Amino acid sequence: MTMRKAVNNLMLALCGLCAFLTVSSLFLILGYLIYNGGKSVNLDFFTKLPLAPGEAGGGMANAILGSAEVVLLASIVGLPVGFFAGVYLAEFGSKTFSFVVRYTADLLNGIPSIVIGIFAWTVIVVPMHHFSALAGGLALSLMLIPITTRSTEQFLLEVPRSMREGALALGANKWRTIATVIVPAARKGIMTGMILGIARISGETAPLLFTSLNNQFWSTGLSEPTATLPVMIFTHAVAPYDDWHRQAWAAGLVLLALVLLANIAARMVISRGVSLPK
Repeated sequence: MTMRKAVNNLMLALCGLCAFLTVSSLFLILGYLIYNGGKSVNLDFFTKLPLAPGEAGGGMANAILGSAEVVLLASIVGLPVGFFAGVYLAEFGSKTFSFVVRYTADLLNGIPSIVIGIFAWTVIVVPMHHFSALAGGLALSLMLIPITTRSTEQFLLEVPRSMREGALALGANKWRTIATVIVPAARKGIMTGMILGIARISGETAPLLFTSLNNQFWSTGLSEPTATLPVMIFTHAVAPYDDWHRQAWAAGLVLLALVLLANIAARMVISRGVSLPK
């Protein structure tokens, strides 16, 4: 018993140490970002355009708006496709074809984002002969689709089979059962997966470098190069100007805050309705 207790205490201490290192690393990164970015966030950052290289001041209002534009476009394309694909896998898919779709979605989830960017550049940017917000949104949608597909399928499969059988026994057809019983029962989980998927693509940089590129001014349409926060962080961080470094920290903090808000929203959705209706 003495040896067993010693081993148990040793493993418990080791797990606690690893957990402490994980949490400490996270808070170290967050603290460093808040310390450097908090000093640089001001009203000008949210309302003004970037200034010429070497000039101090300015902001990233165009990048904030551009990020919202690109992510919104990706959501409009990616969420419906992923949702209906998840419904198909959970409710209609045959064994062979469903396996292929699931395996493909898992592979897409694991593909480096820079590969998605190269693909989008080849099939969208090259034929159009220019970079654009449209290309950026479509590139991010390719990353959002598999995330939404797998999360939607998983939450639909969690709905008890008895709910399906009860709706069918009352005379509802398959689609009415899905639309009025199964999807409403799993809606909070599906919404959570969608929110987390949007948070995931919001910080991607590589696909946007190949598609929407950047812009120092306001973009007036989807067919023009568009500034986004991740790309602006990259360009400002590698630049030789101290003021650009300051703004890169501020942009990183703002982007982190947006992702944090998305995760908090997902947690609130979960906490208010994980359990299925009886």
